[in-house]
Amino acid sequence: MSITPTKLTRAAGLSAVVAGGLFIAVQINHPHMDVTFATTTEYTVRQTAKVLMSALSLVGITGMYLRQVKQTGALGLLGYVLFGAGYLVMLGVELVGAVVLPSIAHSAPGYVRDVLAVATNGTATGDIGLMKTAISVMGVGFLGGGLIFGIALFRANVLARWAAALLAAGSVGTLAIPLLPQVNYRLFAIPTGVALVGLGYSLWREQRSPAARPATMPVGSQLNPAGAK
Repeated sequence: MSITPTKLTRAAGLSAVVAGGLFIAVQINHPHMDVTFATTTEYTVRQTAKVLMSALSLVGITGMYLRQVKQTGALGLLGYVLFGAGYLVMLGVELVGAVVLPSIAHSAPGYVRDVLAVATNGTATGDIGLMKTAISVMGVGFLGGGLIFGIALFRANVLARWAAALLAAGSVGTLAIPLLPQVNYRLFAIPTGVALVGLGYSLWREQRSPAARPATMPVGSQLNPAGAK
């Protein structure tokens, strides 16, 4: 099988679709994040899905950006760098959550409790070191990058504009979480997930090979040779 830019771009589109689906799925009936939950099989499954989602999202947005480098310009580059950094840090944070936290939940429950608290918009009572910085960088990159990248994609008008607008709007909406404590903050992840699915499908569909067109006879061949003097 030959590897072509078109096939790679379509694969990136499918990656974004799967990532968006996973992003929505892991929010459904998500239990409260605490030390007890961190030792369960369900926690491991959900965290593994989040790790996969982060990696696929990074592949997906990379394909989106490379497809329209010229159209998005400097704004697109800024948005991609921020958004990509957010997903890259998210990959590391979720990997720590999947591998490290369960293994130290019994020996260092206070640390695990504080990390989970900060990761879910809470506050830590102790020192969690650079994990706090990583989670903050992840938030800034994910929200700021999503907003700028969404605007750049909307302006480029290459992929589905409704999905690009939803990506930007979803990032802005997430900023309202501290003002709406009575609302389940996981609901704010749904617009971003839907946007990734829409953009990914748009990228995949846009890269499909056009149907073979019937060959047309050259104009010159339509002339009757016998009549040519």
